[in-house]
Amino acid sequence: MRTAEIHRVTGETDVRVTLGLDGSGSCQVATGVPFLDHMLHQISSHGLIDLEISAKGDTHIDDHHTNEDVGIAVGQALAKALGDRRGIHRFGHFLAPLDEALVQVALDCSGRPHLSWGLTIPAAKIGTYDTELVKEFYVAVANNAGLTLHVRQLDGVNSHHIVEASFKAFARALRQAVEIDPRRADAVPSSKGVLERAGS
Repeated sequence: MRTAEIHRVTGETDVRVTLGLDGSGSCQVATGVPFLDHMLHQISSHGLIDLEISAKGDTHIDDHHTNEDVGIAVGQALAKALGDRRGIHRFGHFLAPLDEALVQVALDCSGRPHLSWGLTIPAAKIGTYDTELVKEFYVAVANNAGLTLHVRQLDGVNSHHIVEASFKAFARALRQAVEIDPRRADAVPSSKGVLERAGS
């Protein structure tokens, strides 16, 4: 079982993440940011990733630090669970519709962090959540997991639908990428024979 646990403590947040890549979508999250919790449930459910996340942060100021630090810890847990990324498919792609919204995510577990961003979110807030934090979450995950990540909006006018479709597409693309390729056996999925390791 490819699992990892991260405990990240700063002067602004205290975040614990337990992650299992070969799970069933079991999810227990409490970050203090309700909309972020809802999106983390999408990652778990559609990615079949078991997630336990607890976070305490300075949400009396705003949600920025908690949102970012949860993203960092999730990215670190992904990188740790993947290890040298031996045997995985490595690439993933998914196109997720949610009513009028349509979002495409393509990713590479390359070890090289990069985010290409293409969401246009009309509303400044969804509930109490600042929608500019969506990109910040993806930046934190991509940088710390070592993902090359492309997020593209093909359609959509409802902010909630656009963001949720992106998380569903991300979850499905990630599931494809991290699953074991039976034809690759125990080999690293690179013509170089090695992939970069995030954080090293």
